[in-house]
Amino acid sequence: QVQLVESGGGLVQPGGSLSLSCVAYGLNFNDYRMSWYRQTPGNEPEWVALISTGGGTTTYADSVKGRFTISRDNAKNTVYLQMNGLKPEDTAVYKCTAVQYGRPVYWGQGTQVTVSS
Repeated sequence: QVQLVESGGGLVQPGGSLSLSCVAYGLNFNDYRMSWYRQTPGNEPEWVALISTGGGTTTYADSVKGRFTISRDNAKNTVYLQMNGLKPEDTAVYKCTAVQYGRPVYWGQGTQVTVSS
């Protein structure tokens, strides 16, 4: 059974930083590109960042480029999202996904990130 388990969310002031982690269970982690999405109430998930299977290629949504960094440790079956310069509009539930054939095939439950003073 595949499980993606996120952690690291919380409340942070504008301009602050958070580091999210997502551990994958039950799949061959090295075979999957990994993505982070975020979702606010009543809206569809918004793609945030993508990392290749080996970690050498990353892409970002324009809204987070230059502030967020996605990385992975294949030995630990873990993908990370380092978020700096956080803004109130970054407030959302952040979910990691395992990507296959260009689309997310597994989703985690998510971790809440709230940016507020």
